[in-house]
Amino acid sequence: MSARTVVTRLALTALVVLLGATGAVAAATSPVTGVVAGLVLSAIVLLAEQAAARARIDRLFWAVVGGAIGLFAGIVAGLAVRGVAPGNPTALLGLSAVVGTWLGAAVGLRRGPDVTGLNAALFPRAAGERAVKLVDTSAIIDGRIADLAATGFVDGPLLIPQFVLRELQRVADAPDPRRRARGKRGFDVVQRLQQLPGRLVEVDDSDVPGVTDVDEKLLELAKRRGAKVITTDYNLNRRAELSGVTVLNVNDLSNALKPAVVAGEGMRVHVLREGKELGQGVAYLDDGTMVVVDHGKRWIGQSIDVAVTSVLQTSAGRIIFTRPRDEEVARA
Repeated sequence: MSARTVVTRLALTALVVLLGATGAVAAATSPVTGVVAGLVLSAIVLLAEQAAARARIDRLFWAVVGGAIGLFAGIVAGLAVRGVAPGNPTALLGLSAVVGTWLGAAVGLRRGPDVTGLNAALFPRAAGERAVKLVDTSAIIDGRIADLAATGFVDGPLLIPQFVLRELQRVADAPDPRRRARGKRGFDVVQRLQQLPGRLVEVDDSDVPGVTDVDEKLLELAKRRGAKVITTDYNLNRRAELSGVTVLNVNDLSNALKPAVVAGEGMRVHVLREGKELGQGVAYLDDGTMVVVDHGKRWIGQSIDVAVTSVLQTSAGRIIFTRPRDEEVARA
């Protein structure tokens, strides 16, 4: 926060407190009451300012629209019951107006983004630049999404539905220690995402009634919102493609960023274990890419120079096939 912002907010607080104390004196009330009321009002205004600064423009628009509709409905409801309800009619009318405004703004804030077609027409720039991305449980547990978001390459809000968090909780409560560890890591990743600057992550309460499968809920919600889905689940990736939902697969991104290798290129690897085929050895690059060494079984536990013979690229990962450099030279 800049020094100018701090000074401006302190000046606003002092002005509101001064007006509160002056108003209390004019109303023949203790100045302390006016000061306290001014401090409370200042806190509410500053919190509202921070919330508005973090919110997207389409959400603010629907909150205002919902609040206006709620205010009107609250006044109508208050007028309808004012004549028959006991107590102070003016207080009842004011209460119904406040409650109606609050409920209308809350509903508009939460459900307004669901009107994707109208949002795209009213806010084309915001819709194009800040397309919502729904994060799947597998991508959260994987953890690389947090590192990617921290670099600033992810634009637009990352939306984590409550039903995804509930599934993550079931994983964390599983009797299997490994599943519990994965669930705990997932919650750590969510916490890291929430601590990133700019309020990049939002937890959404939207649900899909009548659907129990989490993947189906995610795809249906993505269709309603016009959102993309971030995942590492190969099966969900295929189902999303068949459903017409755009998928951002973290594995595909990771594979795309790996250094390219071509047939004939040399490298040095450390053979760790035996491969599936007879005589094969298996090594791994620093980025986790599997390297299959033909006739490399006898080199297990040693580092050797190899030559690339072919590369197999899939959504699940990349496999590099090689043979020992000495054999490649002999073949040549």
